[in-house]
Amino acid sequence: MEEGVLRILTEMFLPHISLGDLEQTFFSKVLPKTLQLYDKLMYELSSEAKGLTGQNTELRSTVRNLLQTIVQLLETLTSCVRYICTLQECVPLDSIRTLPSSVLYVIKSTFTHCKDSESVYCGHLHLISDLLQAVFKETYSLQKQLMELFDQISVGPASTEDDITDMVSVIHTVLEICSVISNMDHALHANTWKFIIKQSLKHHALLQCHLKHSDILSGLCKDTLLSFHSSLQLAEEMKMSDIQDGADLRLFQKTVKLCRFFANSLVYYTKEFLPFLSDLCSQLHQLFLQIYSKFPPSLYAPVISEVHQDEISRVFLVALDPLISQLLPFSPFMEQVLRDTSGLPAEQQLPQCLLLITIMDKLSSQPEEVQTLWNTGKRLSFLSALFQSFQQCSAELSLPVCLPEVISTGQPAVPITLYHYVCVHLCSFIASTLPSQFPHLEYALLDAVLGSSMITSLLAMDSWCFLARYGTAELCAHHCVVIAHLIKSWPNECYQVSVLGVLLKRMLFLMAPDHQVEFAHKFLPEEVENLAVWQHVSLRALSPDLGKRVVRELCMAALAQCRRWLNSRRAWGELQPVNVAFSVLLVACNFSGDALEAELQASILGVLGQFWTFLQAKQVSDEPRLQQTLCLLLHLLEFFIQALDAQLISQVFSLLSSLLRLDPPDHIRLAMLDFLSSVGKVFIPQEVQRQVVPQLSCSFASLLADQTWLIHQRALEAFRHFAEETIHEDVVPQCLNSEEIKNKVVNFMAKVKQGEETTEARIERLKQERITCDAHFLKMARELESTGEPLAKRACHPPSEEQYKSAVGTMEGAVEAVKLLLQKGSPPAWVAAKLEALHTAITILRDSVR
Repeated sequence: MEEGVLRILTEMFLPHISLGDLEQTFFSKVLPKTLQLYDKLMYELSSEAKGLTGQNTELRSTVRNLLQTIVQLLETLTSCVRYICTLQECVPLDSIRTLPSSVLYVIKSTFTHCKDSESVYCGHLHLISDLLQAVFKETYSLQKQLMELFDQISVGPASTEDDITDMVSVIHTVLEICSVISNMDHALHANTWKFIIKQSLKHHALLQCHLKHSDILSGLCKDTLLSFHSSLQLAEEMKMSDIQDGADLRLFQKTVKLCRFFANSLVYYTKEFLPFLSDLCSQLHQLFLQIYSKFPPSLYAPVISEVHQDEISRVFLVALDPLISQLLPFSPFMEQVLRDTSGLPAEQQLPQCLLLITIMDKLSSQPEEVQTLWNTGKRLSFLSALFQSFQQCSAELSLPVCLPEVISTGQPAVPITLYHYVCVHLCSFIASTLPSQFPHLEYALLDAVLGSSMITSLLAMDSWCFLARYGTAELCAHHCVVIAHLIKSWPNECYQVSVLGVLLKRMLFLMAPDHQVEFAHKFLPEEVENLAVWQHVSLRALSPDLGKRVVRELCMAALAQCRRWLNSRRAWGELQPVNVAFSVLLVACNFSGDALEAELQASILGVLGQFWTFLQAKQVSDEPRLQQTLCLLLHLLEFFIQALDAQLISQVFSLLSSLLRLDPPDHIRLAMLDFLSSVGKVFIPQEVQRQVVPQLSCSFASLLADQTWLIHQRALEAFRHFAEETIHEDVVPQCLNSEEIKNKVVNFMAKVKQGEETTEARIERLKQERITCDAHFLKMARELESTGEPLAKRACHPPSEEQYKSAVGTMEGAVEAVKLLLQKGSPPAWVAAKLEALHTAITILRDSVR
């Protein structure tokens, strides 16, 4: 069949055929031959186009004639479809069954030819560009006309299986056309998708079980991302070239509107077909993550202007927001979002956190069953997932990234840090939590407080303190008592006890005064077993009268605990209660300061002096509990720094000097620096200056030269404080034993800024740090997984030489302590008998060694 024959048939015979006879009489016979003609023309065109050159005019004329014929064929098909549209308002599908598939075949093939034209015409596109443009234009018109026809086609409840199959085939073919034209024309692309969504929703009841929902949703998500990335690319180029208007801006605005169209299409489609999307929630989840990973404040987003950022947010992201609301009651989406996300790529960790915050903001307005769904997730509860996700945002928290937030009603949004942003939204969520969801809230907060991440624990504590303030006074008191019981019943000292102690310390400030009195009655300060609780409390939280009473009772109980250990065999393994007692004394001194009763001050200083007599550097270096004891002793000495006698000053500096030679751990160095910072207030007695001054200067010199940045910074601060207060000015230069240290101290004193890291360099460093940390944690997790068998019991080895040295050193320390006591006064009557018994025991030990 020639194109002219088709035109004649369409113009002369088609109008005289009734609508009911069109398929049988015309379309089923004419259109197959039309497609044969079309395929022949496209084959000849592709073959001839390969040899197209500017010099070969004959071939050029042939190619142009073929294109002109195709244009005429397309015009004829358009006229045919247009005529059908004029017949009546409602066109039965079975009367034109062959037409849609034939026309769509031509449209798809022609658009594909136009898309591949650069390669088809081998760089000579300019020779036929006018006709190729006409081909594209006529194909566009043909598709538009076909879409208008489908607005009139009826596929009702009484439709046959063939009608349903044909309609589904049309939608799927148009979906294939979408993938062809995605980068060719914005309006064409949008209108093609509009047809798919419109027809899917129009025939929802008939087609819902037959449509390829996975293909449609995947196509929507893919084209949404492509449009979004295009808008970002345009915005980035305008930022780099500093263009604010013109063609690029108009193209950017069109692209953002296309993004909005796809967002709206996703909303409409998911609303109608949600029950069929159970297996596709991962695509929707990934859509959100990929969008937010490339949009500020993500560290992986391109740099664009605030104006363009605001337009994308206002036009596109706002349109995408309802999709989240629609998905909240959908259990598969909940399971997808709340799964363990620790394995997500680094660039998607912040987007996951922001998605959870968006969901959290919406949950309060959802029915109770939806809130229960999210708060009792199969793998993780909602809040547990939020805390886990927050924990993964280490780089963003360190930088920190900032997000806009309205702090005061009626005021514009201001940028706040990620931590602040999450905390504000979490507290808002807590305030709206239903009573039925409260157990889930308490569990999640406690779990996060006790978790391994310090920043996540702090977030949970801040949120918990908000709950204590927002809730009733009885709730705050109840939580304080529960936390105190947890601390008291914990089997050993660990970081979980420390964080619970910090939480209790903060919450006690929020308790009502009468509840504080009740708390003191429940955990009586004079009872030794309650010291473990009071060591974490700030007594400034209490009323002055209650605070004074508690201080005295705590001091008496703590001093009694210390004396019991001093009067016992002084085993290092039994030091934990002593350390608790010292912590309690520190709490009392922090509260009272110089106002502490003179009698108590003397008692505390006397006990401290007894402990210093037997401390030895090697023992402290080897025994962690003794290290804790030393740190507490140093902190306590700061309160009595001006009351120290020459002997105690000498003992302290002798020990510190010896200990520094043994390379002590960082927490001891920090305690030393806190103590040294206060030494400027002391006049060093003349009789010990020759011993103490060199030790003091050497201690400062060693700590100022420390390579650990935290120790070095604290050393600079401590040295400045010492230098400003001390009357022993000749000691200051002795501490600076090298030009390098001297220059660092001078620069620090003069507040000279060191070379600052650029924002870009800092971001890259934080990204690399995250990669390193993630790899380390992954390795640790794999090692834990690989050790499935329980560890074998450790074999009993004979005591080491170090253990013997430690035990004998303890004995020597005890002997020195007794000597010191005997020098100060007459001993009780029982001491002689006790020494005789010890002498006999030592003789037996000596004989057993021989």
